Amino acid sequence: MIRILAASLVLVATPCVVAAQTTAGQTGDAAEAVAAEATGTFEQVDPDSDLPSADEAAAAYAGLPPLTADEAPAMVAAPALKPEPPRGPAVRMIANEVAQPLPAAAPAPAPAPALTPAALTRNDPFVIKSILPIEGSIRYGDWFWDESAAPRTGKLVITVDLEARVISAFRDGHEIGTAVVLVGTQDHPTPLGSFPILTKEKDNVSEKYNNAPMPHTLRLTWDGIAIHGSPVMNGYASHGCIGVPDEFAAKLFAAAKRGDKVIITRGKMIGIGDKVM
Repeated sequence: MIRILAASLVLVATPCVVAAQTTAGQTGDAAEAVAAEATGTFEQVDPDSDLPSADEAAAAYAGLPPLTADEAPAMVAAPALKPEPPRGPAVRMIANEVAQPLPAAAPAPAPAPALTPAALTRNDPFVIKSILPIEGSIRYGDWFWDESAAPRTGKLVITVDLEARVISAFRDGHEIGTAVVLVGTQDHPTPLGSFPILTKEKDNVSEKYNNAPMPHTLRLTWDGIAIHGSPVMNGYASHGCIGVPDEFAAKLFAAAKRGDKVIITRGKMIGIGDKVM
């Protein structure tokens, strides 16, 4: 086999050498001959080349009887294709409802505890528990006194508002008296602060101001600031003292004692439940 293969190789190689030595016309003739031989060989091996034409097949079946039901192969009808429904908008399908837990609400701030009757009646002389039922505004010279809502004894606290020009007396937090007052000027101001009653002088006269009468004096400072009786009229002022109607001064003098607190403020509004100081 090796030898035959070698001889074949020699035979195949030889025409190449010869072809190289031929002319161009001889080369074209040789190519046509090879193509014709190849076409004949393909027709011999191609099965479709032996099939009858369409006219020949129709002529062959023209004289045959039709097939019976038994002879005909069973024909299975192909299932009809269902038309595909039109594509709609995308829909999010959720199998189960999901309830997202809400964040816990912040606890509401506890409201300030309302003052109960017990709280209102506790023994704190600096917490206001009741005020006198006075309707409307009061005028110069007006004063009010009513001890019916207050205990007969207890701590007395006196407040003075220089802006409102009003004095109030509280016993254990219950207002028992109020009046319009005269106060000092810019040249002789009434001082602000908390003052104890230093002395009580019923028939006091002013050594500083030509022996002017100052009945029912409650002295607050040693340099002459005091609460005392005085004509209280619009357009008048004091030299720093707190002037009150004479009748009110007498009642306040009887209720107060040495050491009781007098609180002088400017524009401080207080009400029930508030601490005086």
